[in-house]
Amino acid sequence: MQNIVIVGAGAMGCLFAARLVEADVDVTLVDVDRQRLALLNSDGIVLSDDDGERVIPVRAAVASDVAGPVDLVMLFTKGMHSVAAIRSVAHLADGHAHGLTLQNGIGNAEIIAEIFTPNRVLMGVTDLPSDLVGARQVHSHGQGHIRLGGMTADAHSAANPVAALLNRGKLQAEADPVILVAIWEKAAFNAALNAMATITGLTVGGMDEEPGRRIAGAVASEVVNVAAAKGIRLDRGRIDAKIAFALANHRNHQASMLQDRLAGRPTEIESINGAIVAAAELLGLSAPTTATLADMVRLIEASDLRHRGSDDGSTTS
Repeated sequence: MQNIVIVGAGAMGCLFAARLVEADVDVTLVDVDRQRLALLNSDGIVLSDDDGERVIPVRAAVASDVAGPVDLVMLFTKGMHSVAAIRSVAHLADGHAHGLTLQNGIGNAEIIAEIFTPNRVLMGVTDLPSDLVGARQVHSHGQGHIRLGGMTADAHSAANPVAALLNRGKLQAEADPVILVAIWEKAAFNAALNAMATITGLTVGGMDEEPGRRIAGAVASEVVNVAAAKGIRLDRGRIDAKIAFALANHRNHQASMLQDRLAGRPTEIESINGAIVAAAELLGLSAPTTATLADMVRLIEASDLRHRGSDDGSTTS
């Protein structure tokens, strides 16, 4: 695999693009912001990581300007933009290219599969640190990993080659034959902490009190039960350990969902808590704590939207 398209020029998209370009991989970074794309094309990505700071030249374009064939399309948008983003590169789904999602939440692989077919879809998780500063600077300090696998057995045959490609860019990837476990365990972690942070405005450390730990534990239990009903056996102890580690060691960190709310952006609540509740309902189960957190974030988003509309002089009904 050599010809890669990365859809979404956020922190992760820019990090992966920069690292892969450094490894002499042919990468095109796709986004919808033409002004920012022009800046990336002219000035490159400023990558700051444990190896220092340097400028990485990058090719960036809108989706309609990208021609195939390509080997791999990586989706790095927020979950609420997945449908539009993957449809924008549907012309690259030629039966040869694979699609890969490392996004947060549940359901992104299924969205890609509507265009690329399940036998060409890879999915996974990553905890690589990445922060976008301004329009073109990415900070990534510390260690992280990628786990990925196929949506089907046929798709999984590409997992090792894709992991090898990512490792050329020092991205610490490995194939995982039971990737749904990793995806659902990360969803449990995010559902437990992100929505609570968004509602309260607290940093991760601020939730390290008995009410916060109790709420997080209730969400974890609900996600484990839903996954089990789907035939996915999660390790509850591993989820609890990740939550406890974050509460103790990431005390000043603002959850990404809270960052989105504070910046006036839509959150990924539907891809995380909302998707878990939807999966529970399809199975005839309930996930009351997860559902309540989702509804509270929806209320907050609706209120924020009304206030922004009022500030802009518009009216709502």
